[in-house]
Amino acid sequence: MSWLRAAAQFFEKKIGWHRLGILLSITIIVVAGVVLYRKLHDINFAKVLMAMATVEYRDVAVAALFVAAGYFTLTFYDLFAVRTIGRKDIPYRVAALAGFTSYSVGHNVGASVFTGGAVRYRIYSGWGMDAVDVAKVCFVAGLTFWLGNATVLGLGFIIHPEAAAAIDQLPEWFNRALGIVALIVLIGYVAWVWRTPRVVGRDNWQVQLPGGQLTLLQIAIGIVDLGCCALAMYMLVPNEPYLDFVTVAVIFVSATLLGFASHSPGGLGVFDAAMLIALWQYDKEQLLAGLLIFRLLYYIIPFALALATLGIRELVLSLSRRRDVRGA
Repeated sequence: MSWLRAAAQFFEKKIGWHRLGILLSITIIVVAGVVLYRKLHDINFAKVLMAMATVEYRDVAVAALFVAAGYFTLTFYDLFAVRTIGRKDIPYRVAALAGFTSYSVGHNVGASVFTGGAVRYRIYSGWGMDAVDVAKVCFVAGLTFWLGNATVLGLGFIIHPEAAAAIDQLPEWFNRALGIVALIVLIGYVAWVWRTPRVVGRDNWQVQLPGGQLTLLQIAIGIVDLGCCALAMYMLVPNEPYLDFVTVAVIFVSATLLGFASHSPGGLGVFDAAMLIALWQYDKEQLLAGLLIFRLLYYIIPFALALATLGIRELVLSLSRRRDVRGA
């Protein structure tokens, strides 16, 4: 452990972890750009538009319902987080507003840690929360997200390692081993927080991690969120050839995480390239049509609703302040 700590300190001093993150993001985006060019340079966009027009309205409606359910689940990320840091006075409607708007903006603008955090601060500051409190909320919400992802991908890699291999190009046995390791680590974490209250951070930035039972609740929230999103995507992929839901879900979650790692707005280009590579069985035009409809449902419409909601909120607050000044 001392050797690993020394190596990490040397790397941070000489190179810097932030530079590694920037290099990784650029690499992912460049590779995705090359893949998209190779996949789409000969595509017939007239066929894409025709494929979009022929998608059954029922499938689009069901996908929209799953997207709505996913965003509804996202509101519990924030509710769980504010309760975890001890703010039981904040009502669900405020946590729901912060959760929906922050994730909608963060998904589309990119760099969600900063953009989503800024939206959260604007909302929660009205309830007496400072920047440290908002950072704690972001940390707990992010922990819920990653616990859900670790569970879904761990199980998916074990059940369908070939689906993961379509993206990471690794042997199936290696992907299955990764899934087993992920679940072992997850079980170890749950056991670790179950035994005694655990605190992370120092000085005034300390967060008591949820206990074992609450961690299971975190995992359940994350699984429901990812499951709803994957079901929405599953409704929009072509019907032929047939692929089972778990296979599409593993590919979808893996592609989503790649887009998240790239910090590209909405995972634009990266998510799409990963889906086009992994779901090679489908007709390119039909698959691209499904991806475009998914972007409309999951990114563009919620983003527009979030901006409208934030704008109306700011207008109401401004009018309220003016009335207070006139009254004074």
